[in-house]
Order: sequence, then structure tokens, then C-alpha cells
Amino acid sequence: MSTPPVYDDGSIKTLDSLEHIRRRPGMYIGRMGDGSHQDDGIYVLLKEIVDNSIDEFIMGCGKRIEITVADGRVKVRDYGRGIPLARLVDCVSIINTGGKYNDEAFKFSIGMNGVGTKAVNALSRFFKVRSVRDGKFREAYFERGILKESIEGDTDERNGTYTEFEPDAELFPNYAYREEYIEKRIWMYAYLNSGLSLYYNNERYYSSDGLHDLLEAETGDEKLYDVISFRSKEIEFALTHSDRYGEISFSFVNGQFTHDGGTHLSAFKEGVLKGINEFSGKNYKADDVRDGLIGAVAVKVMEPIFESQTKNKLGNTDIRGPVVAAVKDALADYLYKHSETAEIIMDKIVRNEHMHREIQEVKKKSRESQQKTRLRNPKLKDCKYHVGDKWPRKVEPKDTMIFLTEGNSAAGSLEVCRDVDCQAIFALRGKPLNCYGMKRDKIYSNEELMFLTLALGIEEDIESLRYDKVVIATDADVDGMHIRNLLLTYFLTFFDQLVLSGHLYILETPLFRVRTTPKDSIYCYSEAERDAAAAKLGKKAEITRFKGLGEISPKEFGQFIGQDIRLQPVTLENMRNIPEMLGFFMGTNTPERKEYIMTNLEVSKYE
Repeated sequence: MSTPPVYDDGSIKTLDSLEHIRRRPGMYIGRMGDGSHQDDGIYVLLKEIVDNSIDEFIMGCGKRIEITVADGRVKVRDYGRGIPLARLVDCVSIINTGGKYNDEAFKFSIGMNGVGTKAVNALSRFFKVRSVRDGKFREAYFERGILKESIEGDTDERNGTYTEFEPDAELFPNYAYREEYIEKRIWMYAYLNSGLSLYYNNERYYSSDGLHDLLEAETGDEKLYDVISFRSKEIEFALTHSDRYGEISFSFVNGQFTHDGGTHLSAFKEGVLKGINEFSGKNYKADDVRDGLIGAVAVKVMEPIFESQTKNKLGNTDIRGPVVAAVKDALADYLYKHSETAEIIMDKIVRNEHMHREIQEVKKKSRESQQKTRLRNPKLKDCKYHVGDKWPRKVEPKDTMIFLTEGNSAAGSLEVCRDVDCQAIFALRGKPLNCYGMKRDKIYSNEELMFLTLALGIEEDIESLRYDKVVIATDADVDGMHIRNLLLTYFLTFFDQLVLSGHLYILETPLFRVRTTPKDSIYCYSEAERDAAAAKLGKKAEITRFKGLGEISPKEFGQFIGQDIRLQPVTLENMRNIPEMLGFFMGTNTPERKEYIMTNLEVSKYE
């Protein structure tokens, strides 16, 4: 029996606060990443700094925020009150130090835990903060959380705070900020803070009508009637309907986008249902009212309770009553005053009722097969745990994923090397149905789509999604791309909220293997990586082109769905582009589409 390692007084260590952040960054900013996903850590760092400036505006101080991002470095200048000079260094370097514990100084703050700016400081190669207050300034400069210099003096600058930082490339290797992700975040800030001017790389982002502007931008001509909106001191909401399936929602707390919703979003939906029922004098079902609903709600809460440091879901239960009442009363009052809009909404609800009755009829006809699939879905190799389950080990619900593969060959490689606790597999048989232009009842009359819908658990509502990540894993060839597009059409036609909420991904697998012996194999995801690997290994290097997932042995495949998994998120700038995009790529063949394909098609000489 081996001797256990020494465990004595010398084994006990105390880390200073910023060192702890550097060793366990995921505890503070969630995922790390390289900037290819909108939730990667470098965007969280940017958000934490901008949030502080937004808090100043919320408190009535400063109507302008300047943001510059260039060459991987971020600069943010606000014109608020400025951090108190004597405590400047403490506020950016000592955890649990800050003004946001003071309800008078910051009543509706986003960051209530005193960690955000400190995490940015600790995770940055370079960090500088400068505060100006009433003709005086103080400036501090840090490297990886360690103070290097602090100066102070007189100035004629306007009050406010300037922060500059560069993420540490040791922690964020090969990172790069993507313009579209930053622009989307800044527009959200503008919509949530009417009257605030944000300048990103000298371009102004401004909204005068808040969530009303947000829904106008998201829906365009797709909406059935003018956006209904309401704003009070502590709640704002907007809504409209479209003729699409499902419902789309945007929810915010103290300016923070909560893409997993929470009690405020549930209360908003309940208020919409009760408001329409009160106006109509009927008792409509929730799905009849909500199918096609596009809504946004923002609340201000003095002590928000979030499920994690990254604040994706609100847990406060005390806000339910006030939100439900505010939405119900405001919506009913609007409908009484706007009869034309009320008629359009009632017509939409009646059409939803008819559609749902048709779906129920189709469901009845396939009830026997559905009962069998609930007991055993022949296409699904399930995992042990799912979102919402109690987890017996150190794995979080966000680790759950289901791979959608083409055929049994690829599924076989995945099954051998997957993590059975949190990775499931759904094997498609051939090419799925092209859902473009089809009604929702088609799901239940098509066996493939029915099996897939039941496997995901989204038959009734995408809030019941069983896996955090739905991963399309198809071959890197023409057939694989076609299957990918057909799956995207299925999701965007019937369950677009799943995509908009950031749950859909594409699995990236290596295209090439370069080696001289099995031990020195280098896997490459592009021709550039292949050429670099071939140059490194020399003339004797053997290059293998993988045309399908089934060609990669299970022994090799394990690393590509483990710690080193590469997932490309499926993102959309806004929902108004979906119908046109699907119509162009998946609708009737047109000369325009043929010309586009011929112009943009690239064929590798290694195929």
C-alpha cells in the first residue's frame, strides 16, 4: 500500500483574492473561450466594465459612455461621479470592496457582489483605471492584478471614470473580439437605457423608446400590429405577435440580459395571459395566447438573486405579483383603448386555437407510437443526467449535450468515447424532411421529426429542453452540409427560441491528420493548419483527409468531444431575417440562389 502524501500545517494555503480569480477564472466569469462565442470570457470582461458606467447613468449621473476596442485592448470612459479617489485602488483590486453595497449610492445596480472589476483586473495582462472628481484625479496601473504604479494630481477633465485593459493571452489564447457580438451588446444597453448615448469606436448607439425600439428592430414588417409598450419606474415591457410558431422573449434585470429567463419572464407571460383574458372575458389557454408572441420585459430589483455569477436567470420570487399585475392592467387598458389592435390579437388567438386542435388530432392518431417512444426512443442513446436533474457529481447542467449525427457509423464512434453522464446521441436516418413552409402538425406525422422533438423534450415548450447544448455533428461534405441545413430549417421554423437562446451548436471535427508515427499525430481543422503541421513534421509526413465522422476511429474521436471539444455556436443577429433566409436557401429553386451558390462555392483540391 502506497504512503499517502503529506498533509500538515504546511499544506494549508491562503490565496489572495486576485490570485484566486486567476486560478479559478470560471467561477467568476463562466466560460473562457477565444471570442468565437458571444458568452466567452472576454465579452464578460467588457460587460463588467461597461456595467459600472451603466450603473452611473441609472443613478442619474452621466448620459454618455465611450467604448473603444482595437487590437485586443478595451477602453471605456464614462462621465458619472467617478470612483472616490482615496479608495480607487481598493475598488479595483480587493474583493467585496465597492459602493454597490450601499443602496443609496447604487439602488438598482447590475453588479451587487463587488467582484466584476476585480476579475477584469486579475485576468488582464494590462489594466489601468483613472478617476476624476471635482478637478482632482487618481490613476492606477496593474499587471495581472498586481499594482505597478499609482499617481494623483490636478486636472481640468470632466468627472467620471476611465478604464483600459487587455485580456491576458495566457488565459485567453488566440482571443479576438468579434464586432457583431459587441455591437449587439451595445444595442441592448441602448434599448435598456433610453436617453443614454453610447459611442462604440466613435459610432453612436441611442434609443429613445427602449424595449419598443428593440422589438421594432427585431420584428420589422413581420409583426401583425404595432408594438404595445409600457414603462414605469421599476418595470418596462413590450410585445407584439407574428404568424410564426412558438414564442420569442427577451428578459432583463437591472440592465442585464437574462437569456435563461427567470421569475420576471414567467410573471410577464402570466400577466399577458391574464390581461387578454380580462379584456376578452374568456379563459384562453396559455399556448393559444403565446404562440407567435414576441415580447420583452425589463425589471429593476434592489437585491437580485441570480443562479450564477454570470447572471443568466433570475430567482427572486417576490417580484412575481407586482410584475403580473402591472402587465395585466397595462395590457387590458391598452386593448380597451385600441380596438383595431385588439381585433388582430383576438383573430390570432382564434387561429392558434384551430391550429392546436389540428395538432391534437394528429397527436391522437399517433398516440400509440408516441407512448412507445416515450418508453424507448430507438434513435436515442441517452445520457444519465439532464438539465433540471439533481447532479451527484461535479458536473453542471450546462455540460449536458446531445449530438445529432447522420447514420449509425458516426453514432458508433461517438457512443464508444462519449461521457455517458452528460452526452447523448441521436442518430438520424438519411436526410430529414425539409420543413420550410410547413405547419407544425408535420412534426407529429413525420416519424423522424417526432422522435427528435420527443428526444429533446421540447414538444410543449423549449423551457423543457433536456440538454443545454444541441450539437449538429454531420460530415464535412456536401451531404453533411445539406443535412445540417435541413436541421437548421427544422429548428428555425418550429423552435427558433432554442437558437436565439444560444442552445444550438455545430461540432467542429478535424479535416486532416498529419503524422509520421501514431504518437506524433497532429489533427488539423483547416488547410492552413495542415500545411503548418506538414512543414513541422517534414517530407515523410503522411496526410489523411477525413471525409466523414465514421472514418475517425473511436480511440481518436474521444479527444474531439472531450475537454478539447470545438463547438461553433449558431447565432442570428435578429429574428426578422429568418423567413427571408430560409426562403432563399430552403425554398423553391431560383436563378438567384443558383447564381449565389455558383459564385460562393469553394471546392477543395483535396476532396
